[in-house]
Amino acid sequence: MRVHKTATCGCCGKWVEHMQRDGFEVETLDVENLAAVKTRLGVPDAMASCHTAEIDGYFIEGHVPAADVRRLLAERPDARGIAVPGMPMGSPGMEMPDGRSQAYTVELVAADGTHRPFAEHPAR
Repeated sequence: MRVHKTATCGCCGKWVEHMQRDGFEVETLDVENLAAVKTRLGVPDAMASCHTAEIDGYFIEGHVPAADVRRLLAERPDARGIAVPGMPMGSPGMEMPDGRSQAYTVELVAADGTHRPFAEHPAR
């Protein structure tokens, strides 16, 4: 997995650690222009977050749980990738000290840029 992020983003580093703990090999690239990466990979503006990863022909946008990445790779849908728009509290890399989290949805982004729910993560 290759992760494009800015050098100063702490939550991006925490997400990388989450992926590594789950067994992913991760190469990180600190970049100045994340917008160019997102455009190249076809990440819709509405799906944007603070970092973008690439793995096996898919993009992984934002704080997607490792289990959802594994599911994507196992099922191999015809899609550009999966995304967690924004930075939901309690998602991987955005953990709260008290364990709270807000509900969020991992979206599957189709080749035509449309999206639909791929995984639901309830609030805790």
